[in-house]
Amino acid sequence: MNLQEIKRAIVSQREEMEEKFSEDRIVKREPEISKLKGFLAFPNVLVVLGIRRCGKSIFSWQIFKNDAFGYINFDDERLYGVKADTLDLILQSFYELYGNIDYIILDEPQNVTGWELFVNRLRRTKKVIVTGSNSKLLSGELATHLTGRHVSFTLMPFSFREYLNYKKLSVSKEDFYSTQKVAELKRSLEEYMKIGGLPETYLFGKEILVRIYSDIIEKDILKRTKIKMKETFRNFIRYLISNVASEFTIRKLSNVFEIRDVHTVRNWLSALENAYLFFVLERYSPKLKQQIIAPKKIYCTDNGLVNTMSFKTDENYSRLMENLVAIELLRRKNYWQSELETFYWKDHQQNEVDFVLKEGTATKQLIQVTYASSKNEIKNREIRSLTKASNELKCKNLLIITSDYEDTSSLDNKTIKYIPLWKWLLQEKHDISNKHLLAYR
Repeated sequence: MNLQEIKRAIVSQREEMEEKFSEDRIVKREPEISKLKGFLAFPNVLVVLGIRRCGKSIFSWQIFKNDAFGYINFDDERLYGVKADTLDLILQSFYELYGNIDYIILDEPQNVTGWELFVNRLRRTKKVIVTGSNSKLLSGELATHLTGRHVSFTLMPFSFREYLNYKKLSVSKEDFYSTQKVAELKRSLEEYMKIGGLPETYLFGKEILVRIYSDIIEKDILKRTKIKMKETFRNFIRYLISNVASEFTIRKLSNVFEIRDVHTVRNWLSALENAYLFFVLERYSPKLKQQIIAPKKIYCTDNGLVNTMSFKTDENYSRLMENLVAIELLRRKNYWQSELETFYWKDHQQNEVDFVLKEGTATKQLIQVTYASSKNEIKNREIRSLTKASNELKCKNLLIITSDYEDTSSLDNKTIKYIPLWKWLLQEKHDISNKHLLAYR
């Protein structure tokens, strides 16, 4: 490509982004922009990662919104064929278009072989944001050239709080006592539960999720890996997405798909995690060996993808609830509570607790998730499991997230709090005590 072709692509991309900001409903994302911008002190690079179409490009623009910056998206057919030796033309294009800028956004640069060296040179004099839809972005040459010189951040799909902001639904603490407002929040949660948090879904409907799902598999995984049994791999993904919030073992998955080498299945799971389509929770055990060999649980990063692409079952709604809680816990870790670790718990008598929240060696909270709207609908085994885990893990902060039931009860000298899912999702973002709820204006 020559200089003029690159400049035309840059200008066209910028016009497209500026049109989005002027015409679309752009929501201020929850991560603290000032903190992330502080990571850009020379000579660091900020790497914004996350599932495809979760809003990384727009979020990067929001970080630099008060600065003059250059932007280029390499996931563009007009830039197909750009080589490492022509990357300097991009910098020249920025200078000719915008002057001597200090801020640069490189969107999906891993499509260009040798881009890491270009970024390594840029970060010495510029503040650079790099975005990517695959965590492998930080492996190999990038890690070699930017050792200790990059900060990575994972952006999640919209939270329920951000979804309400998108719908222009302001929420205050007083609204939790309004029958009309609570009903509106419940309706919004029903919608959010089904369509998920990928922003384009709100503009184009659930149909776009089929395209996003396909792009993740084809562009972010199959294009970047050496998976040979492609059709089996696609069925493997459909199986996982239809069994979110379920236990699995590598051996069982190998048997289901008649794959002899368990390493193949392990590599497939890694590829799915690297593309941020799924994430895995380990069963908690104080013994590391037991934790490694025990079954694990699988979750999908977006409920909309689960609801659209999975095989429908009678358990779908309860699994969607649990999956949504798992997503929110991961979001809180990525955004505000980096020290928070999440597991599930199960003993030999099959008593199970959905989520164990730990900080270091301390167990901070035990959470059960149940599709129940009254005390009578909550199964005794769920409460029994919670109290057994409480005794074993020495944790008194016990919570049951329900569909529509709120109360506090005592059992065996333990206090159990019950909170509806919609209210828990509006909880103070830094708090896991359930005492504070976040107000939105």
